[in-house]
Amino acid sequence: MDIILLGIYSAIVWFVFIKKKWLPWNLTSQVIVVTIPIIALTVMILTLNVVAPSSADVRVFKYTVPIVPQVRGRVIEVAVEEGNRPVKKGDVLFRIDPTPYQQTVRGLEAQLSNAQAGQRELFEQLKAAKGKVTESQGGIQAASSRVREVQAKLELARKRVEQNKELVSTGAGNRFDLEKAETDLKEAEANLDAARSAEAQSRSAEVQSLASEQQIQQRLSAKVGPDYAQVVQIQAQLDNARWELDQTTVRAPVDGHVINLALRPGAFVASLPVTPALSLVEYTGQVIALFRQNELHQIKSGNEAEFILSTNPGHVIKAKVDSVIWAQGQGQMQISGTVPMTSVLTMPPSGFAVKFDVAEKDRDLFLAAGAAGQAAIYTDSVTFLHILRKIFIRVSAYTSYLVLKLH
Repeated sequence: MDIILLGIYSAIVWFVFIKKKWLPWNLTSQVIVVTIPIIALTVMILTLNVVAPSSADVRVFKYTVPIVPQVRGRVIEVAVEEGNRPVKKGDVLFRIDPTPYQQTVRGLEAQLSNAQAGQRELFEQLKAAKGKVTESQGGIQAASSRVREVQAKLELARKRVEQNKELVSTGAGNRFDLEKAETDLKEAEANLDAARSAEAQSRSAEVQSLASEQQIQQRLSAKVGPDYAQVVQIQAQLDNARWELDQTTVRAPVDGHVINLALRPGAFVASLPVTPALSLVEYTGQVIALFRQNELHQIKSGNEAEFILSTNPGHVIKAKVDSVIWAQGQGQMQISGTVPMTSVLTMPPSGFAVKFDVAEKDRDLFLAAGAAGQAAIYTDSVTFLHILRKIFIRVSAYTSYLVLKLH
Protein backbone atom coordinates (compact mmCIF):
# COMPACT_ATOMS: atom_id res chain seq x y z
CA MET A 1 0.00 0.00 0.00
CA ASP A 2 2.88 2.34 0.73
CA ILE A 3 4.10 1.80 -2.83
CA ILE A 4 0.65 2.65 -4.20
CA LEU A 5 0.53 5.89 -2.20
CA LEU A 6 4.04 6.80 -3.34
CA GLY A 7 3.07 6.05 -6.90
CA ILE A 8 0.02 8.32 -6.66
CA TYR A 9 2.14 11.01 -5.02
CA SER A 10 4.81 10.65 -7.73
CA ALA A 11 2.16 10.99 -10.44
CA ILE A 12 0.87 14.20 -8.85
CA VAL A 13 4.43 15.59 -8.59
CA TRP A 14 5.13 14.72 -12.23
CA PHE A 15 1.87 16.32 -13.35
CA VAL A 16 2.41 19.55 -11.35
CA PHE A 17 6.18 20.07 -11.74
CA ILE A 18 7.07 18.34 -15.01
CA LYS A 19 4.05 18.24 -17.28
CA LYS A 20 2.18 21.44 -16.39
CA LYS A 21 5.17 23.22 -14.81
CA TRP A 22 2.86 25.05 -12.43
CA LEU A 23 5.71 25.17 -9.90
CA PRO A 24 9.45 25.47 -10.51
CA TRP A 25 11.46 22.23 -10.30
CA ASN A 26 14.56 23.35 -8.41
CA LEU A 27 16.60 22.13 -5.42
CA THR A 28 14.21 23.62 -2.87
CA SER A 29 11.13 22.08 -4.43
CA GLN A 30 12.95 18.79 -4.83
CA VAL A 31 13.84 18.69 -1.11
CA ILE A 32 10.27 19.58 -0.18
CA VAL A 33 8.86 16.96 -2.56
CA VAL A 34 11.09 14.26 -1.03
CA THR A 35 10.55 15.32 2.58
CA ILE A 36 6.72 15.53 2.52
CA PRO A 37 6.02 11.84 1.77
CA ILE A 38 8.60 10.65 4.29
CA ILE A 39 7.10 12.69 7.12
CA ALA A 40 3.47 12.12 6.03
CA LEU A 41 3.85 8.38 5.59
CA THR A 42 5.70 8.06 8.89
CA VAL A 43 3.02 9.96 10.83
CA MET A 44 0.20 8.19 9.04
CA ILE A 45 1.61 4.70 9.61
CA LEU A 46 2.48 5.35 13.26
CA THR A 47 -1.02 6.74 13.88
CA LEU A 48 -2.62 3.91 11.95
CA ASN A 49 -0.77 1.29 14.00
CA VAL A 50 -2.50 2.68 17.10
CA VAL A 51 -6.04 3.45 15.89
CA ALA A 52 -6.27 0.50 13.47
CA PRO A 53 -3.61 -2.02 14.53
CA SER A 54 -2.83 -4.92 12.25
CA SER A 55 -1.40 -8.38 12.78
CA ALA A 56 0.42 -10.65 10.37
CA ASP A 57 -0.09 -13.66 12.68
CA VAL A 58 -3.69 -14.89 12.48
CA ARG A 59 -4.54 -18.51 13.21
CA VAL A 60 -7.69 -20.60 13.00
CA PHE A 61 -7.92 -23.02 15.92
CA LYS A 62 -10.42 -25.87 16.09
CA TYR A 63 -11.01 -28.45 18.77
CA THR A 64 -10.18 -32.00 17.79
CA VAL A 65 -12.32 -34.64 19.49
CA PRO A 66 -10.63 -38.06 19.72
CA ILE A 67 -13.27 -40.78 19.29
CA VAL A 68 -12.70 -43.52 21.85
CA PRO A 69 -15.38 -46.27 22.03
CA GLN A 70 -16.95 -46.99 25.40
CA VAL A 71 -16.75 -50.75 24.78
CA ARG A 72 -14.26 -53.03 23.11
CA GLY A 73 -14.75 -55.44 20.26
CA ARG A 74 -14.29 -56.20 16.58
CA VAL A 75 -15.32 -53.46 14.13
CA ILE A 76 -17.93 -54.74 11.64
CA GLU A 77 -18.71 -51.47 9.80
CA VAL A 78 -17.12 -48.06 9.23
CA ALA A 79 -19.89 -45.66 8.16
CA VAL A 80 -17.86 -42.49 7.44
CA GLU A 81 -15.16 -41.37 5.05
CA GLU A 82 -12.11 -39.24 5.68
CA GLY A 83 -11.99 -35.70 4.32
CA ASN A 84 -14.11 -32.60 4.40
CA ARG A 85 -17.43 -34.43 4.23
CA PRO A 86 -19.72 -33.12 6.96
CA VAL A 87 -20.67 -35.34 9.88
CA LYS A 88 -23.63 -34.28 11.97
CA LYS A 89 -23.94 -34.84 15.70
CA GLY A 90 -25.53 -38.27 16.20
CA ASP A 91 -24.42 -39.73 12.84
CA VAL A 92 -23.06 -43.28 12.97
CA LEU A 93 -19.25 -43.39 12.77
CA PHE A 94 -18.66 -47.13 13.11
CA ARG A 95 -20.20 -50.27 14.62
CA ILE A 96 -18.70 -52.91 16.89
CA ASP A 97 -19.83 -56.55 16.86
CA PRO A 98 -22.77 -56.56 19.33
CA THR A 99 -23.04 -60.38 19.72
CA PRO A 100 -21.34 -60.79 23.16
CA TYR A 101 -23.24 -57.81 24.55
CA GLN A 102 -26.57 -59.16 23.26
CA GLN A 103 -25.83 -62.48 24.98
CA THR A 104 -25.05 -60.68 28.23
CA VAL A 105 -28.35 -58.79 28.00
CA ARG A 106 -30.34 -61.99 27.39
CA GLY A 107 -28.63 -63.74 30.33
CA LEU A 108 -29.36 -60.86 32.70
CA GLU A 109 -32.96 -60.67 31.49
CA ALA A 110 -33.37 -64.34 32.44
CA GLN A 111 -31.75 -63.73 35.84
CA LEU A 112 -34.05 -60.75 36.41
CA SER A 113 -37.13 -62.84 35.61
CA ASN A 114 -35.97 -65.53 38.05
CA ALA A 115 -35.25 -62.94 40.75
CA GLN A 116 -38.67 -61.33 40.30
CA ALA A 117 -40.32 -64.77 40.47
CA GLY A 118 -38.32 -65.49 43.63
CA GLN A 119 -39.46 -62.20 45.11
CA ARG A 120 -43.10 -63.05 44.40
CA GLU A 121 -42.55 -66.53 45.89
CA LEU A 122 -41.11 -64.97 49.06
CA PHE A 123 -44.18 -62.76 49.40
CA GLU A 124 -46.40 -65.85 49.05
CA GLN A 125 -44.30 -67.70 51.63
CA LEU A 126 -44.57 -64.73 53.96
CA LYS A 127 -48.35 -64.71 53.56
CA ALA A 128 -48.46 -68.47 54.27
CA ALA A 129 -46.19 -68.07 57.32
CA LYS A 130 -48.41 -65.34 58.72
CA GLY A 131 -51.42 -67.62 58.14
CA LYS A 132 -49.70 -70.42 60.03
CA VAL A 133 -48.89 -68.07 62.90
CA THR A 134 -52.54 -67.04 63.11
CA GLU A 135 -53.61 -70.68 62.86
CA SER A 136 -51.21 -71.78 65.60
CA GLN A 137 -52.31 -68.93 67.85
CA GLY A 138 -55.92 -70.02 67.35
CA GLY A 139 -54.90 -73.59 68.19
CA ILE A 140 -53.22 -72.35 71.40
CA GLN A 141 -56.39 -70.55 72.45
CA ALA A 142 -58.48 -73.64 71.73
CA ALA A 143 -56.03 -75.90 73.58
CA SER A 144 -55.90 -73.51 76.56
CA SER A 145 -59.70 -73.52 76.74
CA ARG A 146 -59.71 -77.31 76.56
CA VAL A 147 -57.15 -77.49 79.40
CA ARG A 148 -59.29 -75.24 81.60
CA GLU A 149 -62.39 -77.27 80.79
CA VAL A 150 -60.69 -80.58 81.61
CA GLN A 151 -59.18 -79.12 84.79
CA ALA A 152 -62.69 -78.18 85.95
CA LYS A 153 -63.95 -81.71 85.22
CA LEU A 154 -60.91 -83.14 87.01
CA GLU A 155 -61.64 -81.11 90.13
CA LEU A 156 -65.25 -82.30 90.04
CA ALA A 157 -64.16 -85.93 89.60
CA ARG A 158 -61.82 -85.66 92.61
CA LYS A 159 -64.59 -84.28 94.78
CA ARG A 160 -66.90 -87.11 93.74
CA VAL A 161 -64.23 -89.68 94.55
CA GLU A 162 -63.74 -88.17 98.02
CA GLN A 163 -67.48 -88.01 98.61
CA ASN A 164 -68.00 -91.65 97.55
CA LYS A 165 -65.11 -92.74 99.77
CA GLU A 166 -66.73 -91.10 102.78
CA LEU A 167 -70.10 -92.68 101.99
CA VAL A 168 -68.57 -96.12 101.53
CA SER A 169 -66.59 -95.81 104.77
CA THR A 170 -69.81 -95.00 106.70
CA GLY A 171 -71.78 -97.72 104.89
CA ALA A 172 -74.12 -95.18 103.33
CA GLY A 173 -72.56 -95.36 99.88
CA ASN A 174 -72.34 -97.83 97.05
CA ARG A 175 -69.04 -99.50 96.17
CA PHE A 176 -69.97 -99.34 92.47
CA ASP A 177 -70.42 -95.58 92.57
CA LEU A 178 -66.96 -95.18 94.11
CA GLU A 179 -65.35 -97.25 91.37
CA LYS A 180 -67.20 -95.27 88.72
CA ALA A 181 -66.02 -91.99 90.26
CA GLU A 182 -62.43 -93.22 90.37
CA THR A 183 -62.71 -94.27 86.70
CA ASP A 184 -64.05 -90.81 85.81
CA LEU A 185 -61.11 -89.24 87.69
CA LYS A 186 -58.55 -91.26 85.75
CA GLU A 187 -60.31 -90.39 82.49
CA ALA A 188 -60.24 -86.68 83.43
CA GLU A 189 -56.53 -86.88 84.27
CA ALA A 190 -55.86 -88.55 80.91
CA ASN A 191 -57.88 -85.87 79.12
CA LEU A 192 -55.92 -83.17 80.96
CA ASP A 193 -52.62 -84.67 79.82
CA ALA A 194 -53.90 -84.82 76.23
CA ALA A 195 -55.12 -81.21 76.37
CA ARG A 196 -51.81 -80.01 77.76
CA SER A 197 -49.96 -81.97 75.08
CA ALA A 198 -52.15 -80.35 72.39
CA GLU A 199 -51.45 -76.92 73.90
CA ALA A 200 -47.70 -77.59 73.86
CA GLN A 201 -47.87 -78.69 70.24
CA SER A 202 -49.77 -75.54 69.32
CA ARG A 203 -47.19 -73.36 71.06
CA SER A 204 -44.36 -75.23 69.30
CA ALA A 205 -46.13 -74.69 65.99
CA GLU A 206 -46.45 -70.99 66.82
CA VAL A 207 -42.71 -70.74 67.54
CA GLN A 208 -41.86 -72.44 64.24
CA SER A 209 -44.28 -70.23 62.31
CA LEU A 210 -42.88 -67.08 63.92
CA ALA A 211 -39.32 -68.21 63.14
CA SER A 212 -40.26 -68.91 59.52
CA GLU A 213 -41.98 -65.52 59.23
CA GLN A 214 -38.98 -63.74 60.74
CA GLN A 215 -36.59 -65.53 58.37
CA ILE A 216 -38.65 -64.49 55.33
CA GLN A 217 -38.93 -60.93 56.68
CA GLN A 218 -35.15 -60.77 57.00
CA ARG A 219 -34.72 -61.88 53.41
CA LEU A 220 -37.24 -59.32 52.26
CA SER A 221 -35.79 -56.57 54.47
CA ALA A 222 -32.81 -56.22 52.07
CA LYS A 223 -34.67 -53.76 49.81
CA VAL A 224 -33.80 -50.71 47.75
CA GLY A 225 -36.96 -48.66 47.57
CA PRO A 226 -39.95 -50.90 46.86
CA ASP A 227 -37.93 -53.71 45.24
CA TYR A 228 -35.98 -56.66 46.56
CA ALA A 229 -32.22 -55.93 46.71
CA GLN A 230 -31.33 -58.86 44.46
CA VAL A 231 -33.84 -57.66 41.86
CA VAL A 232 -32.42 -54.12 42.00
CA GLN A 233 -28.86 -55.45 41.65
CA ILE A 234 -29.69 -57.53 38.59
CA GLN A 235 -31.73 -54.66 37.12
CA ALA A 236 -28.72 -52.36 37.48
CA GLN A 237 -26.49 -54.92 35.77
CA LEU A 238 -29.07 -55.29 32.99
CA ASP A 239 -29.29 -51.51 32.50
CA ASN A 240 -25.48 -51.35 32.21
CA ALA A 241 -25.44 -54.27 29.77
CA ARG A 242 -28.10 -52.57 27.62
CA TRP A 243 -26.06 -49.35 27.70
CA GLU A 244 -22.95 -51.24 26.60
CA LEU A 245 -24.96 -52.87 23.81
CA ASP A 246 -26.09 -49.42 22.66
CA GLN A 247 -22.47 -48.21 22.74
CA THR A 248 -21.48 -50.78 20.12
CA THR A 249 -22.86 -48.21 17.66
CA VAL A 250 -20.43 -45.27 17.96
CA ARG A 251 -21.97 -41.90 17.00
CA ALA A 252 -20.51 -38.45 16.40
CA PRO A 253 -20.60 -36.32 19.59
CA VAL A 254 -20.36 -33.02 17.64
CA ASP A 255 -20.68 -31.63 14.13
CA GLY A 256 -17.41 -31.84 12.23
CA HIS A 257 -15.39 -33.85 9.76
CA VAL A 258 -13.29 -36.97 10.19
CA ILE A 259 -9.50 -36.98 10.02
CA ASN A 260 -6.89 -39.65 10.73
CA LEU A 261 -9.26 -42.41 9.60
CA ALA A 262 -7.22 -45.61 9.53
CA LEU A 263 -10.04 -47.70 11.01
CA ARG A 264 -11.27 -50.60 8.89
CA PRO A 265 -13.76 -53.46 9.39
CA GLY A 266 -12.07 -56.29 11.23
CA ALA A 267 -9.95 -54.05 13.43
CA PHE A 268 -10.19 -54.53 17.19
CA VAL A 269 -10.88 -51.40 19.26
CA ALA A 270 -10.84 -50.91 23.01
CA SER A 271 -11.85 -48.26 25.50
CA LEU A 272 -8.37 -46.76 25.90
CA PRO A 273 -8.01 -42.94 25.72
CA VAL A 274 -4.41 -43.27 24.49
CA THR A 275 -5.52 -45.10 21.33
CA PRO A 276 -8.50 -43.30 19.77
CA ALA A 277 -10.16 -45.06 16.84
CA LEU A 278 -10.36 -41.80 14.83
CA SER A 279 -10.47 -38.04 15.28
CA LEU A 280 -13.27 -35.58 14.62
CA VAL A 281 -12.53 -31.91 13.94
CA GLU A 282 -15.30 -29.51 14.93
CA TYR A 283 -16.67 -27.14 12.30
CA THR A 284 -16.89 -24.25 14.71
CA GLY A 285 -13.50 -22.94 15.74
CA GLN A 286 -11.74 -19.88 17.08
CA VAL A 287 -9.93 -17.19 15.13
CA ILE A 288 -7.09 -15.60 17.11
CA ALA A 289 -4.63 -12.89 16.13
CA LEU A 290 -1.44 -12.00 17.99
CA PHE A 291 -0.72 -8.28 18.57
CA ARG A 292 2.21 -6.53 20.16
CA GLN A 293 1.65 -5.42 23.71
CA ASN A 294 1.67 -1.69 22.95
CA GLU A 295 -0.94 -2.10 20.19
CA LEU A 296 -3.73 -3.18 22.55
CA HIS A 297 -4.46 -0.12 24.70
CA GLN A 298 -7.18 1.18 22.33
CA ILE A 299 -8.80 -2.19 21.60
CA LYS A 300 -12.16 -2.98 23.24
CA SER A 301 -14.63 -5.83 22.99
CA GLY A 302 -17.05 -5.16 20.14
CA ASN A 303 -14.59 -3.25 17.94
CA GLU A 304 -14.95 -3.95 14.22
CA ALA A 305 -12.33 -6.28 12.79
CA GLU A 306 -11.41 -7.87 9.47
CA PHE A 307 -9.09 -10.71 8.64
CA ILE A 308 -7.90 -12.57 5.58
CA LEU A 309 -6.63 -16.13 5.25
CA SER A 310 -4.23 -17.60 2.73
CA THR A 311 -6.70 -20.44 2.16
CA ASN A 312 -9.37 -17.92 1.05
CA PRO A 313 -7.56 -15.46 -1.26
CA GLY A 314 -9.52 -12.39 -2.27
CA HIS A 315 -12.01 -12.79 0.59
CA VAL A 316 -12.12 -10.31 3.49
CA ILE A 317 -13.90 -11.86 6.48
CA LYS A 318 -15.81 -9.55 8.78
CA ALA A 319 -15.63 -9.98 12.54
CA LYS A 320 -15.80 -8.26 15.89
CA VAL A 321 -13.41 -8.34 18.82
CA ASP A 322 -14.68 -10.90 21.29
CA SER A 323 -12.01 -10.43 23.95
CA VAL A 324 -8.33 -9.89 24.58
CA ILE A 325 -6.66 -12.85 26.25
CA TRP A 326 -4.61 -11.04 28.86
CA ALA A 327 -2.26 -13.89 29.62
CA GLN A 328 0.66 -15.65 27.99
CA GLY A 329 3.36 -18.12 28.91
CA GLN A 330 6.01 -15.59 29.95
CA GLY A 331 3.76 -14.39 32.77
CA GLN A 332 3.17 -17.82 34.23
CA MET A 333 4.77 -18.81 37.52
CA GLN A 334 4.54 -22.53 38.18
CA ILE A 335 4.77 -24.11 41.61
CA SER A 336 8.14 -25.85 41.97
CA GLY A 337 11.03 -26.20 44.34
CA THR A 338 13.45 -24.34 42.09
CA VAL A 339 14.27 -20.66 41.88
CA PRO A 340 12.78 -19.01 38.74
CA MET A 341 15.25 -18.45 35.90
CA THR A 342 16.15 -14.78 35.59
CA SER A 343 17.00 -15.27 31.92
CA VAL A 344 13.26 -15.35 31.22
CA LEU A 345 13.13 -11.62 31.93
CA THR A 346 15.65 -10.91 29.17
CA MET A 347 13.57 -12.65 26.50
CA PRO A 348 11.74 -10.37 24.06
CA PRO A 349 8.17 -9.80 25.28
CA SER A 350 5.54 -11.90 23.53
CA GLY A 351 2.31 -10.50 22.20
CA PHE A 352 -1.20 -11.08 23.45
CA ALA A 353 -3.94 -12.92 21.61
CA VAL A 354 -7.16 -11.24 20.50
CA LYS A 355 -10.11 -13.54 19.94
CA PHE A 356 -12.50 -12.71 17.07
CA ASP A 357 -16.21 -13.36 16.74
CA VAL A 358 -16.90 -14.01 13.03
CA ALA A 359 -19.81 -12.03 11.57
CA GLU A 360 -23.06 -13.82 10.81
CA LYS A 361 -22.69 -13.58 7.03
CA ASP A 362 -19.30 -15.33 7.10
CA ARG A 363 -20.02 -18.04 9.68
CA ASP A 364 -20.90 -20.59 7.01
CA LEU A 365 -17.54 -20.04 5.35
CA PHE A 366 -15.26 -23.03 5.81
CA LEU A 367 -12.24 -22.06 7.90
CA ALA A 368 -9.53 -24.69 7.81
CA ALA A 369 -7.93 -25.57 11.12
CA GLY A 370 -4.45 -24.05 11.17
CA ALA A 371 -5.14 -21.55 8.38
CA ALA A 372 -2.99 -18.41 8.72
CA GLY A 373 -3.42 -14.84 7.54
CA GLN A 374 -3.57 -11.18 8.50
CA ALA A 375 -6.02 -9.11 10.54
CA ALA A 376 -6.89 -5.53 11.39
CA ILE A 377 -8.91 -4.02 14.22
CA TYR A 378 -10.69 -0.68 13.88
CA THR A 379 -10.89 1.19 17.18
CA ASP A 380 -13.12 4.15 18.02
CA SER A 381 -10.33 6.71 17.46
CA VAL A 382 -9.41 8.64 14.26
CA THR A 383 -11.93 6.68 12.22
CA PHE A 384 -11.22 8.56 8.98
CA LEU A 385 -7.85 6.80 8.77
CA HIS A 386 -9.49 3.35 8.93
CA ILE A 387 -10.11 3.47 5.20
CA LEU A 388 -6.37 3.18 4.61
CA ARG A 389 -6.13 0.02 6.72
CA LYS A 390 -9.12 -1.42 4.88
CA ILE A 391 -7.40 -0.75 1.59
CA PHE A 392 -4.23 -2.41 2.89
CA ILE A 393 -6.20 -5.50 3.94
CA ARG A 394 -7.97 -5.80 0.59
CA VAL A 395 -4.79 -5.39 -1.39
CA SER A 396 -3.19 -8.14 0.72
CA ALA A 397 -6.25 -10.33 0.18
CA TYR A 398 -5.91 -10.16 -3.59
CA THR A 399 -2.16 -10.55 -3.58
CA SER A 400 -2.77 -13.91 -1.86
CA TYR A 401 -3.70 -15.21 -5.31
CA LEU A 402 -0.02 -14.93 -6.24
CA VAL A 403 1.93 -18.15 -5.74
CA LEU A 404 5.53 -16.92 -5.68
CA LYS A 405 7.66 -19.94 -6.47
CA LEU A 406 9.68 -20.87 -9.52
CA HIS A 407 8.97 -24.59 -9.69
